[in-house]
Amino acid sequence: MSTSNELTDAQLLQFSRQIMLPQIDIEGQQKLINASVLVLGAGGLGCPALLYLATAGIGEIVIVDPDIVDQSNMQRQILYTVEDIGLYKADVAEQKLRQFGTNVQITTLAKIPNEQQLLTLVTNADIVLDGTDNFAARYKHNEACLKAKTALISGAVIRFEGQLTTFDHSQADSPCYHCLYPSAMDEQLNCSENGVLGPVAGIVGTMMATEAIKMLLGIGETLTGKLMLLDALRMDWRSVRLRKDSSCPVCSKE
Repeated sequence: MSTSNELTDAQLLQFSRQIMLPQIDIEGQQKLINASVLVLGAGGLGCPALLYLATAGIGEIVIVDPDIVDQSNMQRQILYTVEDIGLYKADVAEQKLRQFGTNVQITTLAKIPNEQQLLTLVTNADIVLDGTDNFAARYKHNEACLKAKTALISGAVIRFEGQLTTFDHSQADSPCYHCLYPSAMDEQLNCSENGVLGPVAGIVGTMMATEAIKMLLGIGETLTGKLMLLDALRMDWRSVRLRKDSSCPVCSKE
């Protein structure tokens, strides 16, 4: 995307609470405005992530989701209302995010991208957020990010449980999604078959946005090599060390 080197008065006011943070300041806010983030999936995880990315001032957001809004989405996919039922999620999300007046550039793709389209989208992004709900798609996203050396933030929720990790493919020792899941688990392990508590998706989606902002700014510690697991029934977080699999058929050859 085209870059800007000076914040307007409106931007200084709108993002003032972030600019006050010494870790961000005006220079950091400018980095966010010049950044491009690809969000794969505009559902329970993508909705809160998109809201916080847009309102933080991310300059360019690309939304990929082939699904349409339906009644069952209302419980957790907070960008949508009953008036949006039957419309493409990506298009509705774009309309809603534009209402925040942050001048974000939004591009949408309301279909599953082919291999070349996906690689182009991933290559053009600074960071990718994956909030999709099936292993086949996540494996494809992982391989594309590996080829492009683009960082991938991966979140997932089911029932009262959530998980979050980051695969920084610019680092040679970073594990990949295939290291975490060497083989696809039961595709029936999804929200439509097992249910999910809406706020759990909100927690993980919001943390995905937080992780993306930190990485774009180069502040704090990332979740690379660390898997965060949430048990919302006990409101307990635990972390598990995630190491690169030297025999991984996907990332070891990279």
